[in-house]
Amino acid sequence: MQQARDVPGRLRFGIFEADLRTGELKKRGARIRLQEQPFQVLAVLLARPGELVTRDELQGRLWTADTFVDFDHGLNKAINKIREALGDSAESPRFVETVARRGYRFIADVTVVDFEPAPPDTPSTGGDALTTNDPESRKVAEQTTAPKGRGWQRTLTITGCGLALASVILVGWLLQSRGPSPTIRSVAVLPLENLSGDASQEYFADGMTDQLIATLGQISALRVISRTSVMGYKGARKPLPQIARELDVDAVIEGSIMRSAGRVRITAQLIDAAVDKHLWAQSYDGDMRDTLALQSRVARAIAQEIRVNVQPKEQAALKNVKAVDPDAYEAYLKGRYFWNKRTADGLSRAKAYFDEAVAKAPDYARAYSGLADTYALLGDWQYGVMAAREALPAAKAAAIKALELDNTLGEAHTSLGFALSGFDWDWASAEKEFRRAIELNPGYATGHHWYAWHLSLMGRYDEAIAEMRQARSLDPLSLIINADLAEILLIGHFDDESMRQSRKTIDMDPDFALAHNQLAEVYLRKQMRDDAITEFQKAVQLSQGSPVCTANLARAYASSGKNAEAGQLLEGLKKRSNSAYSNAAEIAMVYAALGDKAQAMAWLERGYSERYNPGVLLRPGLDSLRADSRFRDLVHRVGLTQ
Repeated sequence: MQQARDVPGRLRFGIFEADLRTGELKKRGARIRLQEQPFQVLAVLLARPGELVTRDELQGRLWTADTFVDFDHGLNKAINKIREALGDSAESPRFVETVARRGYRFIADVTVVDFEPAPPDTPSTGGDALTTNDPESRKVAEQTTAPKGRGWQRTLTITGCGLALASVILVGWLLQSRGPSPTIRSVAVLPLENLSGDASQEYFADGMTDQLIATLGQISALRVISRTSVMGYKGARKPLPQIARELDVDAVIEGSIMRSAGRVRITAQLIDAAVDKHLWAQSYDGDMRDTLALQSRVARAIAQEIRVNVQPKEQAALKNVKAVDPDAYEAYLKGRYFWNKRTADGLSRAKAYFDEAVAKAPDYARAYSGLADTYALLGDWQYGVMAAREALPAAKAAAIKALELDNTLGEAHTSLGFALSGFDWDWASAEKEFRRAIELNPGYATGHHWYAWHLSLMGRYDEAIAEMRQARSLDPLSLIINADLAEILLIGHFDDESMRQSRKTIDMDPDFALAHNQLAEVYLRKQMRDDAITEFQKAVQLSQGSPVCTANLARAYASSGKNAEAGQLLEGLKKRSNSAYSNAAEIAMVYAALGDKAQAMAWLERGYSERYNPGVLLRPGLDSLRADSRFRDLVHRVGLTQ
């Protein structure tokens, strides 16, 4: 006779089988994806076919008080996943019936295919567990044990009472015998679900996702995927293992956020992505003023659960969280929401919200950091909303103010480094700031991204490429990081690698203009002029006439002897010059391609007086000027080496 600790191995209902020992659900022998927690709910329902299982019973059985506070959301989600896997519906159920406001009932017939012995060291689950010292246990074991013999198995129809007792052992075993925790060194925080029912609150859910990513990103032993890449999965219905493969991570964190009457609740779950297995779940409630503290608690709990090595200084940073004025924090989140859109209009709106946050809380360091990031992009050539001579000093001032309030903000050090490098041309100080930024927040992809450009200005191309690849590792789906990696490879004369990288970026998004621009630049260097013209034309069309792409197309025309076409584009660039951005470097590139070095140098000098980003001097379009003494003098005045 088997011991009472034996549990059903496989249960059959209709065309489905549930293997209770492996946690697998099959349909006609083919495995169906069902996450661990929904499977546990299904196991309890299967244990009592035809009987009502109340929501309170399920909560007590599977969602212990210290593990998952947001029970209603978790159970509803689990039932929906069960129905999806079984092809069932709440309106016309064939398997799972909803009993309004009470619970659920499994209405199909259930049979046991076989029994299997439980592990000999199965731990007790406390008051709900059965042991062989319990007379009732022994009685049930004798009633439900199927004898085994060669080529023979017995199929039993299980009574509700017998399987109910057996299921207690089963569920306890499933919950307690998880085995050793997997090694986790990389995670992706998927966009938190907005449970408010108000679409206008999406900025809050997105902002909280950003902040959790930033908090976890301070842990140097953990690779945390950046915001740009994870936001692509918002609302997606892809299987978690597929998402993990695409982002190259060991685990994912998913959860929800709810805000009501000045209170906020964060619910998070840690999932081993390879096997789609829940490792940890918890909810945190608090006042809006405590939001940052709640995020920090979530991050610390995750770090503890995955047993990652957190340095003492990182532990201190996770605990050093100050309360913030709720209105200022809301304005800050809205600012980040629009900043992440990376459009001229989005940046203008971001600035307004960061200004509001600063006005409401003058001691709020992150608001100044956001303002610094915004000014840095407003004056960048890609947007040209403000003149660099106005935007970059403002970015520098905001970053310095942020660091005066809190010198541990890696983002503020990054913005200060950007201003010192791109406008002040203070290379040593910029280097110091970038290094400090990465030390404080090694998971901040923008820090590695902008530092890579600084290193390229210094002619340290191997280091620049390594930093850009690190940025890509943290933000693998970022189009601008992938395109900029191709550009730095081209500047460093790794032409074939640059070509391959540009093609990979185009595969990610065929409508991304800068990827076509970078591919065309390689073609032009390789004298593949027709291919270059075709790609530059695509870049101009997709970018709606970007000055850089337009100037490069003019270069390709000039290289092909089509000077009239090049001249026409040149005149268009001149007419588009304005006080914010004169297109000086772009116009200089076209003159250089036409062989008019004097005009090329005149326009470069104009750009120098406007304090352009010195990165323009690295462009391949100016290669024909590098031996010119006037160009060498200009580079020397900027403080760069050839």
